[in-house]
Amino acid sequence: MAMMAAGATPPPTWWHCHRHHHHHRHHHRHRPMHQRLRGLGRYTYRTVPRSNQSYVSPWDDKPFEILPSGKKAYLDEQDVVTFLDPPKNLIPLDPSSYNPAAYLWKKIEDIPEERRHRLLRLLTPRLVSMAWQIAGTRYEDPKLLKKSASSFFINSNKDDVMLEYYNCRTSGGPMPISWINSFRKAIFSCKDGQAYGRIICRSVLATFAESFAPLYFAVRQLKEVMSTEQPCDLAYEFGDGIYDIKELPLGFPKPVKHPYPFNDQIVLYVRYLAPGVSVGQAWQEGTKLEQVPRKLCGEILMVKDYDRINEESH
Repeated sequence: MAMMAAGATPPPTWWHCHRHHHHHRHHHRHRPMHQRLRGLGRYTYRTVPRSNQSYVSPWDDKPFEILPSGKKAYLDEQDVVTFLDPPKNLIPLDPSSYNPAAYLWKKIEDIPEERRHRLLRLLTPRLVSMAWQIAGTRYEDPKLLKKSASSFFINSNKDDVMLEYYNCRTSGGPMPISWINSFRKAIFSCKDGQAYGRIICRSVLATFAESFAPLYFAVRQLKEVMSTEQPCDLAYEFGDGIYDIKELPLGFPKPVKHPYPFNDQIVLYVRYLAPGVSVGQAWQEGTKLEQVPRKLCGEILMVKDYDRINEESH
């Protein structure tokens, strides 16, 4: 195999293995190997028509395949799933030989913005937790560490008030806040340079309750999860909920005191995963000094809602 250029992102081994496993072919061509996984045996990728069996670059492949059912299977999204949950017949290489966060960042970045929401359905709770772990290796790469999944803190013009929406899903929340398993969030900036956010419920009952007690939080740049001393990029601090926000987006209710447990020092720590995609952990750190911090719910996958932003920009 020819030597790869320094700094180049190696093509993934599991592309050909995963697609061969799900789609049986009679004629195949080989897919380049990815450094993370070493296959047992030889793995192949996709059909080359009998009438044209000349080599085509793997990077020129179509972004989807048509399944026997007639549905489209998008390859980029499936590659993300397979990277997080590789087949058992692939052996992981030494993690010190590559940075998995760099590859995952590039792979998600390759997914068109209008399709990234599919990750919310494709990634199981276990894989969302795995994404949090892999995102932790990003801090070992100085170049990747400079990248941001959001434009809020790289926007030089503070006079531009920004508003972004995200769809979010967790691996499960405790009662009586099980609605947190699936929710939306809005992040907005103010002319004073401060950024805030709001949890937006999906259920009718929770939405009604939220109109009296909207869940606002302050967005802070932070480098460490207080409870675990692990690295992170941002912290969403819920505090008591009574924020003096000068410029609320149109239709947003006035902040009021949070109900329990959101008034018990809830902090959501965020790691960037890729452009428009982040993963987080919510901790109930407590207002009492003797209180032991505990996770409020499982890891949270957050994907930017580009459709909502495009609609509001017109």
